[in-house]
Amino acid sequence: MDAGAEVGVVVLVSQERGRELLGELPAHVRVEVWDGTGSVPPSAGSTQFWIPPFLSGSEMARAYAELPDLKVVQLLSAGAENFVEGVPDGVTLCNARGAHTGPTAEWVVTAMLSSYRMFPRFHAAQLEGRWDYAVNEELAGHRVLVVGAGDIPERVRRMLAGFDIEVELVGRTARDGVRGEDELPALLPEFDVVVLLVPLTDATRGMVDAAFLARLRDGALLVNAARGPVVVTNDLVAELASGRLRAALDVTDPEPLPEGHPLWTVPGLLLTPHIAGSVPGATPRAYAVAREQLHRFLNGEELQNVVGDY
Repeated sequence: MDAGAEVGVVVLVSQERGRELLGELPAHVRVEVWDGTGSVPPSAGSTQFWIPPFLSGSEMARAYAELPDLKVVQLLSAGAENFVEGVPDGVTLCNARGAHTGPTAEWVVTAMLSSYRMFPRFHAAQLEGRWDYAVNEELAGHRVLVVGAGDIPERVRRMLAGFDIEVELVGRTARDGVRGEDELPALLPEFDVVVLLVPLTDATRGMVDAAFLARLRDGALLVNAARGPVVVTNDLVAELASGRLRAALDVTDPEPLPEGHPLWTVPGLLLTPHIAGSVPGATPRAYAVAREQLHRFLNGEELQNVVGDY
């Protein structure tokens, strides 16, 4: 039997634009709006399909207790770490895999090019009115190790194909074109760039610690477009301060980065404020995923992008 064939279905979105992006829906489907502040409004108390705000913090999961009829949580992000804890029995958690793939992969490649071609240094000189000529490096000919093996790592590999670069992916298990995570310690010293594109889980939290960083070759570039807590911040700051490593971060721990934090001024760091996937087209793409999922739910079909062993 189709979901809601006998009773109405309530869908909860975080903004009026979300209602618009879901498009025309069957007559028995009612869309409510709640931006996440305060308590769930009474009109949305019987929600079955919830689309939380993009990049919601872990505090948003408090709504589980206020939505007793909930069946599906459809995220607008690829990361799901803030909603995994405490998912009620009978509720399916799904992410928006694919919606942010292109922009995030573009950020990774841009960060690598900017770091190698010393754009931060030259931009600082521009602001000071200085002609700071310096020989810089080309990216071509270097070796890149991507820790992660999902759609974004695969897109990074395709984007780098034209740069005369060797790219290896590392996943939880080895398969065709992907090295296993058990090989990671031996691989780290062999690459010039290490890119982090893994979900935040108990296994990956603090994965990049002093021991991990010590395995990187001198002058290596660490690129993090995953989640801030994958890296032990103080250990990275120590390596950057020594001048042995470089880094490009779109995510930090803590986040947002507070005033006076050493990451603001440590040398060798390119820093952006978690914007890798934040482009105008990302929201429509994420809601397109949500719309497809909603129709699957209404038709009693199997959902996609189900968050599994996080």
